[in-house]
Amino acid sequence: MHSSYEFLITIGCLMLLGLATDLLGKKTSLPRVSLLIVFGALIGPSMLDLVPEFFLENFQLVAQMALVMVGFILGSKFTPKVFLENGRAIFSVSFIGAIVTGLVVLCGLLLFQVDLPLAIILATVATATDGIATVDVIIESEKDTPFSRLLLAVVALDDGWGLILFSIGLVIATALTTVSNGTSLFIFTLHELGGAILLGVLIGIPAAYLTGRINPGQPMRSEALGLVFLCGGLAIWLEVSFLIATMVMGIMIANFARHHKYPFHEIEGMEWPVLSIFFVLAGASLELATLKTLGLIGLSYIGFRSIGKVLGGYIGGNTGQCQPEINNWIGFAMLPHAGAALGMALVASDYFPQYSEILLSVVISATIFFEIVGPVLAKMALQRNISRH
Repeated sequence: MHSSYEFLITIGCLMLLGLATDLLGKKTSLPRVSLLIVFGALIGPSMLDLVPEFFLENFQLVAQMALVMVGFILGSKFTPKVFLENGRAIFSVSFIGAIVTGLVVLCGLLLFQVDLPLAIILATVATATDGIATVDVIIESEKDTPFSRLLLAVVALDDGWGLILFSIGLVIATALTTVSNGTSLFIFTLHELGGAILLGVLIGIPAAYLTGRINPGQPMRSEALGLVFLCGGLAIWLEVSFLIATMVMGIMIANFARHHKYPFHEIEGMEWPVLSIFFVLAGASLELATLKTLGLIGLSYIGFRSIGKVLGGYIGGNTGQCQPEINNWIGFAMLPHAGAALGMALVASDYFPQYSEILLSVVISATIFFEIVGPVLAKMALQRNISRH
């Protein structure tokens, strides 16, 4: 049985750490996301082993709480104003960026003679961006620019494209290795995406009209958190994408709640304490020993994914007629790589046990790299574009 004082002391320390990283992030060029992950790795089992086992055992719960909040905030950015300003750019940067990243990683891995099924799986996993890290870097910047608004919208779509491409990749890889299991994979994809969208709509539309009535025009924090956790919990129970479900709910409320002065910005005040705990535990959960097994495939994956994201962002920005500075930097801001990618890798390892060890070691190693380096480059991209507006 875990003592209550141990639990409370740890929670208090993690929250105070969040404040300290805020201050350190403002004094240096390092984003607080990277600082928290590095600190988590330092105090985790791989190094000093100071984090109580209870917290690591329940990391999934903290991750789900953080993700449903981020999903809602991302969805709330999808308003007519954003699409009138950046509609073509949002689609082109997100879609072309995902396609180019996947193709570059696929071709690069095949050059190093990686098995075609494994190369396809890794290529589709590479398309995913870590929405949590990217959103936090934007919030930390405290700036609202065309670049930050475009980035938020693109990141929101990114996991959707990534999940679609990953599901298609699983079908192709399965067909290449065994007798086709395409029907079950198609149903899985339809259930995962379609079910999440339907759930978000069914909760989001009534919520848009019923919330913000107690204090007219000002949704209460309890309303926001209640709806977000309800939607996320139902999505997990129904085994659909809780990130997409809460994102769709956010879209519904942002677009149909006309009586709101602002769509649930109250939740942003609660987000950072949860995120600070999430990032520390994420760092503590990383198996640093996997870096020793990175190998040529892992290094190729990191290198070609970096090239793919930057090149895809540039091509997508040009296609969407973005400003040159956006084209040059949007790909760098999309390098963070974690939650969705790890989930995809775990699913793929179940389908292809023969690739499980190498698949997980490559994705986990890449996550360690991109979760430390990615937010730094994302912050740099934001700063370069802030200075121009």
